Formats: sequence, C-alpha cells, structure tokens
Amino acid sequence: MFKHEKISLRQFKILVLLFSLGSTIIIVPSVLTAFAHQDGWLSAALGIAMGGGALFLYATLGNRYPNDTLMAFNELILGKWLGKGISILFYLFILITASLVLRNVGDFITTIIMPETPIQVIHFVFLLIIMLGAVLGLEVIARAGEIFLPWVLLCISVLVGFLIPQIKIDRVPPILEASTKAIIHGSLSVLSIPYLEMVVFLVIYPAIYTKMKRSKGFIQAGFMGGIIIFTITALCILVLGWDFTSRHTFPSYTLAKKIHVGGFIQRIEVLVAIIWFVTIYFKLVICFYSSLIGLQQILGLRTYRPFIVPSALLLFALAFLVYPNIIYFRDFASNIWPPFTITMGLFLPAGLLLVSYFRPVGSLNK
Repeated sequence: MFKHEKISLRQFKILVLLFSLGSTIIIVPSVLTAFAHQDGWLSAALGIAMGGGALFLYATLGNRYPNDTLMAFNELILGKWLGKGISILFYLFILITASLVLRNVGDFITTIIMPETPIQVIHFVFLLIIMLGAVLGLEVIARAGEIFLPWVLLCISVLVGFLIPQIKIDRVPPILEASTKAIIHGSLSVLSIPYLEMVVFLVIYPAIYTKMKRSKGFIQAGFMGGIIIFTITALCILVLGWDFTSRHTFPSYTLAKKIHVGGFIQRIEVLVAIIWFVTIYFKLVICFYSSLIGLQQILGLRTYRPFIVPSALLLFALAFLVYPNIIYFRDFASNIWPPFTITMGLFLPAGLLLVSYFRPVGSLNK
C-alpha cells in the first residue's frame, strides 16, 4: 500500500504527538472541569492512563498485520464482505472525526478571532491547505511535522513558564470532592478526544519503514501528548479556577491572557492560537488523508487522488451537520461523542484483535 511513501518511526511519533494536541488542548479542559470541577486534573490523569491502554490495543493489532492498513486487515480477519462492511464504518468514523475538527476550527476563529467572518469562508480556506497536504502525500506531511514540532514545544514552554507566577494552589482543594462517577465521566472526554480517535493511525501504520519498536514509539508519543494535556488542564484550574474553566468554551486561550510579566509582556494569547492552528492542521490532514486511503482500499483502486476534491466537498457539508452550533458543542463532546468513539475506537478494534487470534495471519500486501 505504501510502497512509494515511507516515514520513519520518529516522524510517526511526531504525527501522533501533534494529533493528540489538536483540538484537545483548547476544548477538553472545559469539559473535564464541567464534570469533575477542581478534580478535573484527576479526570485528565485517568483518561490518559486509559488512553495508554487504547494505544497498546492499536499497536498490538497493527503489529499482527505489519504490512496492511486497517481496511486491509479487516478483510483478512472477517472475510471480504463483512470486512468491507466494517471498513466502511471505520471510513465514516474517520470522515466524521475530520468534519468535527474542521467545525472546531470554524467555531474558534469566528468566536474568538474573526467574529464578523462567515464560518463558510474559514472552512473553505482551511480545506484548501488540507487538500494541498493530501496531494503532496504522507512523506511531506511527516516532514512538515518535523519542522513545526519544535516551534509548538517552544510556544508551550513559554506559555507554561510565564503562567507559573499566576498559579494559586488554593484553587485545588478539596481534593476528591467530586464523585467517582463524575471523575470517570470527565475522563471519558480525554479518552475519546484524542486517544480513541487515534485508531486512524492504523491506516498509516504500515508506512513506517522500520518494524522495530513501533508499538513503543506509538505509546510514548501518546503519553507525551497526554502530559501536555494534563499540564494545560492543571494550569486552567490553578490559574483560572474550575468554575471559569467550565463555563468558557476555549479556556486555554483565555489562560494566555492572564500572562503579565514586568508590565510589558502581556496579551500573548497568540501563542495558544499558534499551537492550536498548527496541531489542529496536522490532526485534520491526517484524518483527511487516512479517509482517502481507506476509500481507495475499500473500492480497490490504485490511487486516492480522484477523491480529493469530492471528499473535501463532502467534509465541507458534514462540518455543518455534526452539530447545529457552538452552544450544543459542550453537550455533544461530553454525552454523544464518547460512547460513539468507545464503540468505534475500542469495542470494534478489540473485537478484531480477538477474532484475529482464531484466523491465520496473512497479508493483502505481500
């Protein structure tokens, strides 16, 4: 499948890290604190721990079929017709995930940065650069990730460093005031965004040209992203307070507005915007590219390029159908998306892995 496009394990880890941050750091703290209040950091830690289990599941499944994508080994495990049916479900899941990410972009820009700009314009412009990434291919996307990752980490380091003087420890107690049910419910937000969405990486898993330490690299990159998510969530609670964080749709952007150093370093919330735009681009382009690869394999074609424009138009339309407006997004992210991702990102892969132990291991791409 990826005879002409190969990426290194390092590049794969970078893509996993950038994917894990895209949309998560700007949205999830609000949902976490809405359920767990000041114990939102505990929900984040629990969600990250469960996410590690999901990554181990994906790595185990990918290593059993090292030369096949998700769509290919569906057919190996379940047979041609049932396998294609499950592949179509995964394709739709990846496409819906991409449409949600695109809608997040439009909501953020039209709410915070350019409120007078029609959301359709934002979606159209962002889709153009996503289409360009899909045309250039996985190798170029991975190399771009290598270029942008140091800048993302630098912005995060500056943000965290400048916010340390704003921390108020008294915002944390009382610890474990939230019920166990609330903490677990909050953790499902982190589990579903981004960890269960990372099933998408089983589409590009065979593109890693080294077969050594792939699973270890996958899990390491996921946990690195989790550490950043935990840090941003904790800062939101310690600096803004759980009540403000839970009420605000994009609390981490507001977090950067709190930075005041010496009376001249302030209003550097552009750092959060930079981090978010870069990471969410990679999350969206990975989902879009993977959906194209998946469609190509489902239809048994030699290239995905004829589907780039139609898929982009479909994505443009879906972005307006996933939820009606930003007011409903909180309910969608906390009550609708988690059970959906648990079905697609946990139950189905676990079922595939279980059935695979009763089937001979082969390959469609020998």
